Amino acid sequence: MNMRFIRYRFGDRICWGRLKGDSVVELSAAPWSAEFREVRRFLFDSDMPIFPPCEPSKIICVGKNYSAHIKELHPGEDLPKEPLLFLKPPSTLLPPGGTIIMPPQSERVDYEGELAIVIGKKVSWGTKEEVQGAIFGYTLANDVTARDLQKKDGQWTRGKGFDTFCPVGPLLTRTVPEGSILVTRVNGEERQRAPLENMIFNPSGIVAYASTVMTLFPGDLILTGTPEGVGPLKAGDVVEIELQGIGILRNTVEKRIS
Repeated sequence: MNMRFIRYRFGDRICWGRLKGDSVVELSAAPWSAEFREVRRFLFDSDMPIFPPCEPSKIICVGKNYSAHIKELHPGEDLPKEPLLFLKPPSTLLPPGGTIIMPPQSERVDYEGELAIVIGKKVSWGTKEEVQGAIFGYTLANDVTARDLQKKDGQWTRGKGFDTFCPVGPLLTRTVPEGSILVTRVNGEERQRAPLENMIFNPSGIVAYASTVMTLFPGDLILTGTPEGVGPLKAGDVVEIELQGIGILRNTVEKRIS
């Protein structure tokens, strides 16, 4: 059975829980921790505040990992021979249901639906076996991007680094079903649909490569790239990213007035 985990607020605490049917089993620590134990069990409440299912020391992202996405943004460009890595600051994290804030500096903010990897064990220069053991599970993310600033700057830090530019959640699952389809919708209209098998570099390959650049720690988050169909958001939009087993990551959009 595929285990699913959730991070939520209970009173003044943020807790980890494991979903079992219509119940949540509260855990004493993160599920990848050797010290965690089951604390209590209660019925799942859909109104319960949900948080990203990780507390990353860093958010690693992979660019240009779907060939059709490369063609839509960079026509004529060759496919990458190794993963293209970049970082988003942890301050970009946004929970499910949170509001993406479009900054006044940008006139074009895009959604990018993605599968995300959550690391469960420290790994550096990992062997194939170590890399497999380091991947705890998967969740969903939206690599929100100020596209005009990304193009203007020539590098991606500002365009992808604004607060609220990395919604993550809602659940953390140990595995992803074979043949899973990643779907993004804006205001109920489908904008992205792609099988995960269309990735140029698969999750284990991405983790192996990233581990030769920087040490990966438990809780670190790796976004695996977006398929074709990216496009702009506007104030008032509702953006949803969905994958079987993980559910729907839903966020609203507002424009900050300077």
